[in-house]
Amino acid sequence: MRETKRLTVAQALIHYLASQSVERDGQVAPFFGPVLGIFGHGNVGGIGEALESAQDRVRFIPVRNEQAAVHAAAAYAWQKRRLGALVCTTSVGPGATNLVTGAAGATINRLPVLLLPGDVFARRSVRPLLQQLETGGSPGVTVNDALRPVSRYWDRVERPEQLLAILPEAMRVLTSPAETGAVTICLPQDTQVEAYDWPRAFLEPRTWHVPRAEPEPALVDEAARLIVNASRPMIVAGGGVRYSAAEAELGRLAREFAVPIAETQAGKGSLAWDHPFNLGPVGATGGLAANRYAREADLVIAVGTRLGDFTTASTTAWQNPAVRFVAINVDGADAAKMDALPLVADARQALRTLHERLAASGSGPDAERTRYVAELRDEWTVEMDRILAEQAQAHPTQAQVIGAVNAVVGREGTVINAAGSMPGDLHKLWRSVDPDDYHVEYGYSCMGYEIPGGLGIKLADPARAVCVLVGDGSYLMMNSEIVTTIQESAPLTIVLVDSHGYASISALARSMGARNEFNQLRLRDPKTGRLDGPAPTIDFVAHAASMGATALRVDSIAELGAALEKARRADRTTVIVVEVDPENRVPGYGWWDVPVAEVSESATVREARAAYEHAREAERWRS
Repeated sequence: MRETKRLTVAQALIHYLASQSVERDGQVAPFFGPVLGIFGHGNVGGIGEALESAQDRVRFIPVRNEQAAVHAAAAYAWQKRRLGALVCTTSVGPGATNLVTGAAGATINRLPVLLLPGDVFARRSVRPLLQQLETGGSPGVTVNDALRPVSRYWDRVERPEQLLAILPEAMRVLTSPAETGAVTICLPQDTQVEAYDWPRAFLEPRTWHVPRAEPEPALVDEAARLIVNASRPMIVAGGGVRYSAAEAELGRLAREFAVPIAETQAGKGSLAWDHPFNLGPVGATGGLAANRYAREADLVIAVGTRLGDFTTASTTAWQNPAVRFVAINVDGADAAKMDALPLVADARQALRTLHERLAASGSGPDAERTRYVAELRDEWTVEMDRILAEQAQAHPTQAQVIGAVNAVVGREGTVINAAGSMPGDLHKLWRSVDPDDYHVEYGYSCMGYEIPGGLGIKLADPARAVCVLVGDGSYLMMNSEIVTTIQESAPLTIVLVDSHGYASISALARSMGARNEFNQLRLRDPKTGRLDGPAPTIDFVAHAASMGATALRVDSIAELGAALEKARRADRTTVIVVEVDPENRVPGYGWWDVPVAEVSESATVREARAAYEHAREAERWRS
């Protein structure tokens, strides 16, 4: 007779999660950190009671917004290099649907998060339940089904014994280098509290091995041959370099065989900026050096990148008709993009094996290529210095703010940002010194990610300084987790860049011929009925202080530098508000395909359409 333990479904679930560890390269660590969430009638009696019983083993953090909880979990997983995850629990109804945006971001960015939304009664005897969606012909469909397309794994526990199969499969996906993302397990509130005799073996501690897939030898030989025969090879480093911890292998291959590196947003920091073969950012938000080299490249080795449209500059980055692609990726679909030679493998293992093949071939650094890379780096360094030193008028520039943050935070902390114009400026101007100093969520470009993301990094590494760079538009969208940072003694430095609205989209709209004020923070003129009145006065300092933060306004870069130093030593979250000149922008060195209206009464739109059609001629289609 097997040994069992009688627990509710929620109790067994929490016990199971607390018993899971992960191992890679012989290093073992607990997989799950705290549980984040908000309680309502859909989870308070089940998950809430289970967490109360387990609070000496499992930390629960009440948050202010369910979407923010998932953003925090995604950033936590990033900081842990996908070897750790947070759990997010919500009630039924709006609490559950608030998870959708965060889940989409986690899945797009391949970051493991576990979502436990409450659900309607499995037994269906009480219906319609408060907050229940009723759809004719499909009584089993609930609002939680909205999470299906944004989850890598989705299931609903309608009977206790289903958990015996669901949880191991959920763990397999969460710890998979290729399949990870948001995992959703829906929990009907009556099922949560139902008791069952659980096999003790199911509740025993378990360690999940994270494998390092080896590349196909014949394909490595072909990739090495392509590199040896290329005159202008380059590597595009993506987030897979970080998650594989392949930075050392990447730098060694670049230096010993004179193959320059270009960085995606997720790959920034793979090499320190002072590495002689780091050309900096590539693509639509790329810089002068990498984009100039890319236009001439005859071989591109894509390492751990999805090759999204910003990285490829909407397929205009590589203009050499003879260019070939090699892709190193744990995901077979990503490895096959751009008609690439697919090396489906762990980035570290593939780079090590490729290095061995190149060394065996007698290949070494190419003197002419080394000289050319150094010239491009020097030219780009001069250009960056010019942008950072450019004198502002009434207010500092966004570039100057980035330079000031880089000078203070870059030594020992992490800068975090998400949507708007700032990711592009950071991609160009931030000079990384280690792989952990730069986290910009740009796979989903999600406004509101910044402050909860900063909390997630702080939860993953409490000793690390975290500086959140956030625009006023994004701050107004999601700022409530400032309260959570105070609650959890997890101090952040938040630099609020006030540009009076959605300055990034405002600039994009103008480049497309628009002449409206839709994206600026303006009062509506009662006479015209249009949003062309003055900017409203918003006291961001008072707002942040009301949530418990130390808050101050600065008017110059010198004042910002002093405030950053003070915040670095503070024991609570500090919000620093700085107004910038939204018209003083960092130049662009790449292109992004955003269609312009083909027919318009506006002359400026028609001019923009003509320029757009001309730019599209540089697109190079590849499967």
